[in-house]
Amino acid sequence: MDLAVLIEKTVNGLGFELVDIEQSPRGRVLRVFIDKQDKAGGVDVEDCARVSHQLSRVLTVENVDYDRLEISSPGLDRVLKKPADFARFAGSEINLRLRLAVGGRRNFNGVLHGLRDGKVCLMADTGELELDLGNIDRARLVPKFDR
Repeated sequence: MDLAVLIEKTVNGLGFELVDIEQSPRGRVLRVFIDKQDKAGGVDVEDCARVSHQLSRVLTVENVDYDRLEISSPGLDRVLKKPADFARFAGSEINLRLRLAVGGRRNFNGVLHGLRDGKVCLMADTGELELDLGNIDRARLVPKFDR
């Protein structure tokens, strides 16, 4: 079974959302980012420990070779990957990088207006843009701090 599918199935089965998976260059460290949309304050240490415990067992049974497993919340600068992420965080400020330049630029900052017909709508300094979801290399929320 594909590692990403295995991890997502396990995390979802525990009632959490899989946000992202990172692997070190040789695959020795697995970093799994989880979230729980309906939980005020997001995931906590107990949630991470619960997922870590279950995922460790599943990875052992499936003979996945790794040295260290890290479970974490996505943080304030959460990565946006899935179409549902771009819909959910409409109205938020994001930073994104494209695989292929649009208008001579690959990096954009702006307010996310959601997803329309498979395109990410962004109000940037140059005006409203519609960017192909498949052309987005990386997208993250810009953290906001109240003073």
